[in-house]
Amino acid sequence: MTSHAMRDAWYPVGLLSGLSEGGKDSLLLGENITVFGSATGAPSVECSGRTLPVVRRFGHLWTSLGTPDKDLFTIPEADHPERVRVDVGVVRVKCSPLRAVENFLDIAHFPFVHTDILGAESHPEVSEYKVEIRDEVDEVWATKVEFFQPQAARSAGGGITTEYMYRVPAPTCAVLYKTCPPRPGAWDVIALFVQPLTEDLCDVWPWMALFDDESALTDLIHFQQLIFLQDRSILENQIPKRLPLDPAKETPTRADLTSVAYRRWLKRHNFTYGAQLVAG
Repeated sequence: MTSHAMRDAWYPVGLLSGLSEGGKDSLLLGENITVFGSATGAPSVECSGRTLPVVRRFGHLWTSLGTPDKDLFTIPEADHPERVRVDVGVVRVKCSPLRAVENFLDIAHFPFVHTDILGAESHPEVSEYKVEIRDEVDEVWATKVEFFQPQAARSAGGGITTEYMYRVPAPTCAVLYKTCPPRPGAWDVIALFVQPLTEDLCDVWPWMALFDDESALTDLIHFQQLIFLQDRSILENQIPKRLPLDPAKETPTRADLTSVAYRRWLKRHNFTYGAQLVAG
């Protein structure tokens, strides 16, 4: 059974560019929904005979099974006219939607899962960084994260020490700000929007807003898809399947600080769909 907090959250359910007027059946938090496109540009979502609220943002359609008490979060960088906005598409993953987000927040796996791209086995160290739950905006943030990467982005010409910031603005969404190789001092933005189909199955919609005047759009999409497909094999074999929220399961090492804060934030708000609530 889903909590009110989870039902009242916003979730991605499709790319605006791929919606069909005839409708497409899907799932959200275990419930059947149908997503409709429209020739007039007014898409809709239906569930059990009722029309759900919708928001169009970041090239995606978002909806909620409940009554959201606030608007969908924003990413100010998404509106910058010089940025390339990349709709990467969707990847279905047999894992908890919360596991998908936590994996996105995990830095330590870079050298071993994304070897010679986002990390190198010769540089596995995770330096000290800052993690906080910002109560004024009710978001988890990790800042001052630095990591050596052989190829930090499609636009990178060689290995660099990349600076990261992580932001969790919603239970199944995370936003990454990282060093922009062709534009020093600016941030590339990579987001992960997760649609929880069931507690053990999700659709993951990566999205990017980049400064990159040279790479072809298909190359940017393929690069990000490669990264996430490397993650998928790990996600689908994690044990336990659901994300443990019991404090006894937390291991607050330096590399795990963002995960620990994310789990505490989920538990604080009763965001528990896809979670394991007791040790075992």
